[in-house]
Amino acid sequence: MPTMLDSLLPDLLRARAAETGDREFFRPVGGSPVTYSQAYSKACQIANGLVDLRVAHGDTVVIMADNAENPICTWLATSLVGAVEVAINTGYRGHSLEHAMQNSRARIIFVEAALVPRLVEVRQALSYLEIVVVYPEADAQVQASLPNLRVLSFADVLGPEDREPGRTVGPQDLASIVYTSGTTGPAKGVMMPHGQIRLFSRLGVEGAQLTEDDSFYCFIPLFHVAGKFIGIMGAMMTGGRVVLDTRFSVEAFLPRVREFGCTVALMHGPLVEMLYQLPEAPDDAHNPLTRIMASPFPARIALDFQRRFGTRGIETWGMTEVTIPIWQPYDEPLRIGSCGRLREEHFDLRILDPDTDEEVPIGHTGEMALRPKLPWTMMQGYLHNDEATIGAWRNLWFHTGDLAYIAEDGFVYFVDRVKERIRRRAENVSSFEIEAAGLLHPHIAECAAVGVPSEFDGDDDVLLCVILADGISIEPEETLRFLVKHLPHFMVPRYIRFMDQLPRTPTGKPQKAALRAEGVTPTTWDRKTAGVSLREIV
Repeated sequence: MPTMLDSLLPDLLRARAAETGDREFFRPVGGSPVTYSQAYSKACQIANGLVDLRVAHGDTVVIMADNAENPICTWLATSLVGAVEVAINTGYRGHSLEHAMQNSRARIIFVEAALVPRLVEVRQALSYLEIVVVYPEADAQVQASLPNLRVLSFADVLGPEDREPGRTVGPQDLASIVYTSGTTGPAKGVMMPHGQIRLFSRLGVEGAQLTEDDSFYCFIPLFHVAGKFIGIMGAMMTGGRVVLDTRFSVEAFLPRVREFGCTVALMHGPLVEMLYQLPEAPDDAHNPLTRIMASPFPARIALDFQRRFGTRGIETWGMTEVTIPIWQPYDEPLRIGSCGRLREEHFDLRILDPDTDEEVPIGHTGEMALRPKLPWTMMQGYLHNDEATIGAWRNLWFHTGDLAYIAEDGFVYFVDRVKERIRRRAENVSSFEIEAAGLLHPHIAECAAVGVPSEFDGDDDVLLCVILADGISIEPEETLRFLVKHLPHFMVPRYIRFMDQLPRTPTGKPQKAALRAEGVTPTTWDRKTAGVSLREIV
């Protein structure tokens, strides 16, 4: 008989509401708790509204909002009608937002009122968009700012709550499109079928041994996969509860964990380090947190972090495209520096020579390549991007772009990235999009964006190398203020370096490896050192 771990998202929601409907499902910080039955009822209301708006099976529905009750229930509603949820980064603006909207070909978007001006900025380029639903409501000013579109308040789309459309999905049907940045082009839409997101959640439940008694502290935005599929959907599989926050605050982390009785959290490596950098207090370990999933769990502080905060660190490795196939075994001592062992019942893993695609010997470093053992458990390609899909899946293996080696005992050790990918505070940053924004400046003739090491292990800050037009001189802060208008905040460079020319290959391409190797030079401008607050500019 199928268990909750075997259930697809809409079936999971129905079953949880029927079996443990009165249990608390999630609670926004500063808000009221929502039970499983209440979430299901609201999802039914939204689903019936989507049907009235002619959302068909397989249609895309964009959600652009912070962690909150209504966006979560909208996501659940899309599954009830067999539609495809497209959660867009709330930092997107300009070309990033335009690309995601056009690539998804969505005719409807649910968006927070505060983010509507971003939509207005790119409105003329959005040829598919027809309907804008605003959380919580669309006032006259919002209506006027989006002419020729049907603009609705969220309450306007709610239908009856005592029934649902009755549509069904299979593991092969698309559940979500998630945009992940590359290096040679705009962000790619990862097509995740229902079978994949089910496995994503199941791996989280099993890897962290989640139970109905757990309270998951989820501050990771739900446009990222981990918070949504391990936190929210993982709780649905176990009957646990989720405490929703809108952002990470290092000062508020332990007080929130204590206030809400949180037993488990998921953190990216730099956030673990930020927490560790707080002055040590004698009561740090006096908290209910029993385990933290982290990628990576920084090796140099791992053991002392566990001692100080009285919690267990579980290192993992994963990608949106492949879920989280590698986990530190829960019932074994922490293996410092390793991201764990492969879940062999679900995946094959090979370490390949990046140039030849030939497998390298045990203990040798190469590119990680994976393939699933069960159907519909990895991404089905990049949306409307056959070239990128074929390139990633060459020779019948998904090439991750990450370098690693496997030790004799089967533990996997991440080494570096193959490609020019920039990873900043858990965001994959596209050098292409940064450079495209820079070239919009009338006085910038050329530019190249690279990642340089930040103060956190395995994390980057963005360096933009700039060539100005002949005879022109501009200040770094002016360049920064220009970029803020065209880029999501997490793509805005920390460093700006003006150069006479870029180093180039014999074929004329910028030698980004050389720029990364040179890194931050004595003449490089640093907005942090200059005391320029990005938050104030934004």
